[in-house]
Amino acid sequence: MKNTLAALLATALIGVTATSAQETAFTVQDAVIDETLESFVEDGKIAGATALVWQDGEEVYAGNFGMADREAGRAMTRDTLFQIYSMTKPVTGVALMTLWEDGKFDLDEPLSDYLPEFTDMEVFAGFDANGEPVFEPARREIKVIDIMRHTAGLGYASEAKEYPAYLYREAGVMSVTQTLEEFSQNIASQPLYYQPGGEWKYSASVSVQARLVEVLSGMEFDAYLQETIFDPLGMDSAKRYVAPEDRDRMAGFYSDASGSLQRVPNMQAYGGAFNRTAFHAGGFGLVMEIDDYMRFARMLLNGGELDGARILEPETVQLMATDHLPSTVQDVNWLRNKGQVGFGLDFAVRIAPPLKSYEASGAVGEFFWDGYASTLFWVDPANVLAAVMLVQKVPFDEIGLHKAFRDAVYSGSAFAAPLPATTPDGE
Repeated sequence: MKNTLAALLATALIGVTATSAQETAFTVQDAVIDETLESFVEDGKIAGATALVWQDGEEVYAGNFGMADREAGRAMTRDTLFQIYSMTKPVTGVALMTLWEDGKFDLDEPLSDYLPEFTDMEVFAGFDANGEPVFEPARREIKVIDIMRHTAGLGYASEAKEYPAYLYREAGVMSVTQTLEEFSQNIASQPLYYQPGGEWKYSASVSVQARLVEVLSGMEFDAYLQETIFDPLGMDSAKRYVAPEDRDRMAGFYSDASGSLQRVPNMQAYGGAFNRTAFHAGGFGLVMEIDDYMRFARMLLNGGELDGARILEPETVQLMATDHLPSTVQDVNWLRNKGQVGFGLDFAVRIAPPLKSYEASGAVGEFFWDGYASTLFWVDPANVLAAVMLVQKVPFDEIGLHKAFRDAVYSGSAFAAPLPATTPDGE
C-alpha cells in the first residue's frame, strides 16, 4: 500500500507544482481584513474575533476585534482561549500519522487488525414492508484510511433523521463518561450508515483515530498529543481541561439563532472545557490561544517542522493534503458546500479554483478545516501562507463570516472568488 500511496503522492506533487508555477504571489491587505471583521462586530453578528496570517515565514497580519466577553467588558486579545471544536481533528490526524511514519500501521489495512471490535460490521439497508429495519453485512472491511477520510460508514448521533443516528443516541455513543476504549467498542457495535467506501459522511471516526493512537502508542491519547505535538511545538496553552485560574481568559460563547446575538450560559457553553471527562475525543475538545494553533498551522506549511522541531516528514504532510476520495464516491453530504474540494487525511483539500461568486476565495492545493463555533484555518502552499481565525459563534457561519474573511485575505489577488454577475446596467 505504501508503494501505491507513493505513486499517488508523486502525481499530486506534479499537479501542485504545475499549478503553483502558473500562479502569482500577492500581498495581504491589512485594511481590507480589518474592515471586514470590524463590520461583523459592528453589525452585531459576532461579539469578537481574532485573526492571524503568516506568509513567506513572517506574520503579515494580526487583528483583534470586539469583545472576548461582552458581558464582562473584556476585550479580545491574542491570549484569549478558544474552544476549537472540530479543528481538533487535524491535530488528531497528525498524531496518528506520526505512528504511520514509525511503521505502526498501513493506511490500506483493515481497521480490525488493530481494533478487533470493527470485525464483521453490519450496514443499515433501509426498512422492510412492515417498517422494520433491515441490515446487511459490510461488503468489505473498514480500512484505516476510511476513518481518516470519512468513508468508513460511521456517522454522528446528532443526525436526527437517520435511523443509525437514533441507535447511536440510544447507545450513548458520544457519552463523555466513556473512555476512548469504551467509545470504540460502543460505536463498533452499531450498524454502519452505508457500505464502507461508498460515501463521504462527516463522522465520529476521528475519535476512532484517537483510540487507534492509544493502541499503537501504548499511551493515553491526550498524553501522546502533549508529548508528540504540543511540547515540541511550544503550544503551551493547548489543553482539554481549563483550570479555574485560566477560565477568565475564555472567549464567551454566543448564538444568533434567535435573530440577535445572545450569550450562551457558561454551564452549557463550557461543559467539556470546565469538567474533566473520561472521553478524550479526537474530533473535538481542545482549547488554545490563536498563536498556538498558528504554530500548528505553520508546522504544516513548513512541511512538518517548526523552529527545529520536526513532527512529520514533508512527504507525509503532502500525503495528508492530497485528495483521497475515490472517484466512485459521488455522495459527499455537504462537503461541496466548501467549494471545489475533495478530502485528504483529516483535511478538506481544494482541487480547483472558486468558480462561482458565492464560493470562498482560495488557491488550488490548500488544505483546511473549521469548527462548530465558526472557527477556521487553512494552509496555502502555493502562496506560502497560513491563516487562522477564531470566534465563538453559532450557528456555524461558513457562508457569511468564513467567506468574508477568506475573500478579504485574497482581496485583489488571482485567488479571489469571481465577482457576482451583473446586468449591462450594473444592476
